[in-house]
Amino acid sequence: MEPVENHTPAAAEVASAQDGEIRVTVGGSWSLRGRLPRAEVIESALRASRGPARVVVSAAALGSWDSSLVAYVLAVRELVTRGGAVCDVAGLPATVRRVIDEVPVEVAPSAAASSTPSFRPVSATRRLGEFTHRQLDTLHGHTHFFGECVQALARVVLRPHAFRWGDGFEQMRRCGADALPIVGLISALVGVIMAFVAALQLRQFGADIFVADLVGLAVFREMGPMMAAIVLTGRTGAAFAAEIGNMVLGEEVDALETFGVRPVDFLVAPRLFALLLMMPLLAVYADFLGVIGGMLVAQGVLDISPPAFFSQLQTAVRPLDLWTGLIKSVVFGAIVAYSGCFRGMRAGRSSVAVGEATTGAVVMGILGIIIADALFTVIFSIVGW
Repeated sequence: MEPVENHTPAAAEVASAQDGEIRVTVGGSWSLRGRLPRAEVIESALRASRGPARVVVSAAALGSWDSSLVAYVLAVRELVTRGGAVCDVAGLPATVRRVIDEVPVEVAPSAAASSTPSFRPVSATRRLGEFTHRQLDTLHGHTHFFGECVQALARVVLRPHAFRWGDGFEQMRRCGADALPIVGLISALVGVIMAFVAALQLRQFGADIFVADLVGLAVFREMGPMMAAIVLTGRTGAAFAAEIGNMVLGEEVDALETFGVRPVDFLVAPRLFALLLMMPLLAVYADFLGVIGGMLVAQGVLDISPPAFFSQLQTAVRPLDLWTGLIKSVVFGAIVAYSGCFRGMRAGRSSVAVGEATTGAVVMGILGIIIADALFTVIFSIVGW
């Protein structure tokens, strides 16, 4: 059947014949750039009928066509065979039939005497069960991986000669020294923003000098460690997930297990160890630049000299406030490393799965940091810190 000159839009008519068959007639011009019919109409027709044993697909006034027609017929065939009926495509052009014959049928059609096709929607109970199973599987994965990380760190402490110190120092450089510019820039800007907002309010009450109290407490207790951790989540945590995910994709992790090497010791321990050591140093660095940013705003907007600013800062900020931020930074570093390594180790074996693992590491890391910071705030408030 040769295509005719026809510029009408693509169409597919579904009709039920007297003998129980369902007939689908395709026509018009089929193009991926145009608007195409939906194959789900066949499913509605199958539901409305009494279980037809045959669905006939033919062409009438068919114009030009491309792969969109083939894709539509394949979708119809899948719906029909899933319901236990036979899909007859003899009325289509020979080229279309040849392409369709090359694609295997995913669901084998039932015999002519088969029962009525069943198109039952997934029940809410089944969806709840599947969701619960996924959550339990994720919880089991977290528990198992967390235990492996604790054992790996214990082996580093008990047997430091067996630790790969070269990899550890390399990871320290990547997540520590290489992160100084972006952490410094973000921290300084955060200090500037907080000081500027505080200056506008405090000036109304003649309490300009207390801008040092606000900036100092906010930076040392909260914003310094948190901003450093969030920056490292998007920078280092995502890199960990991408690196380890690509190793999973390239079967390098399987090769390590084949040679009797623990992947957690080889891949996770150096990264976890590096972030546990570097995050407190980055937090102190972020605190310093955040305070410098606030001091510049206080000098430029409120005309407070740097000596007066730092004198008030020493009065407002206690050593305990600095230790509070350092404790948070250690936990934040563990969360960032854990999120990136966990998502990387559980990545699928495809490039899309590696991208999803990278995104999941960033989301998981930021969510974990916010939750941990909220818990720390409640705990420190209870103990009087």
